[in-house]
Amino acid sequence: MTKRYWLMKSEPEEFSIDALAKVKVEPWSGVRNYQARNYMRDGMRVGDGILFYHSNCPEPGVVGLAEVASLAHPDPTQFDPRSDYHDPASRPEEPRWLLVDVRFKRKLARTITLDELKAQADELGDFALIRRGNRLSVLPVTRAQWDFILALE
Repeated sequence: MTKRYWLMKSEPEEFSIDALAKVKVEPWSGVRNYQARNYMRDGMRVGDGILFYHSNCPEPGVVGLAEVASLAHPDPTQFDPRSDYHDPASRPEEPRWLLVDVRFKRKLARTITLDELKAQADELGDFALIRRGNRLSVLPVTRAQWDFILALE
């Protein structure tokens, strides 16, 4: 099967590339958008590449590489009433929210900033991250976009 590529966003105060480097593998919990969930459920396969992106910070951008470490499985935070991501409508026998585990690969030598990516819009083509109004935390990336972004490092 062909390897696929993704961009996954995290606020560094919530969970950073350094945090992933420490724990090595982490469940990507708390996704509460159906399209992002569907990407994890239907599109992601073990070994797929991930551009780890810091969002909602002074310098948003791609900061590291990771890979999908598991197929999608139920996100336990949906069942925990103490969690910020609790969903009382979701039931264990019919979970609404899924996650994949993410494995650290490496930090980039430098941050490839959002501004830098926007400046390369012609080369990146229809890149979901720079499309107006796109706020998804999980986005597909083509092999050409992946190669181009890593060449910016």
